Amino acid sequence: MTIIDPIADMLTRIRNAIMASHESVLVPSSKIKLSIAKILNEEGFIDRYEVLKGKPQTMIKIYLKYTGDQPAILGLERASKPSLRIYAERREIPRVYGGLGIAILSTSKGIMTGQEAWRQRLGGEILCYVW
Repeated sequence: MTIIDPIADMLTRIRNAIMASHESVLVPSSKIKLSIAKILNEEGFIDRYEVLKGKPQTMIKIYLKYTGDQPAILGLERASKPSLRIYAERREIPRVYGGLGIAILSTSKGIMTGQEAWRQRLGGEILCYVW
């Protein structure tokens, strides 16, 4: 089975795990997915993550964060798709839920939040929104 859009697969796995109230979720590892997990951790959307080395593939174990029975991640949405890339200049970077959520961008200086890209005067491809 080949996955056409690995980022959408990661977001769907997280979304499904939250809907089922799982404590953690396993995602096949890649550099871009590790960067997204790091941002979700830094922004307080997940509890933590760890890289599990193994055969045939390295996995990322993402520990989901809950406050009582309410998940920290209320929504995940893929913005740019392989069939339709969405790019934004610095002034076009969207605010997600009035600043309560984040946009994750792929810039020339790596994967970062929309706010960080704006601070560094960068634009890039909008990968996804998290709120």
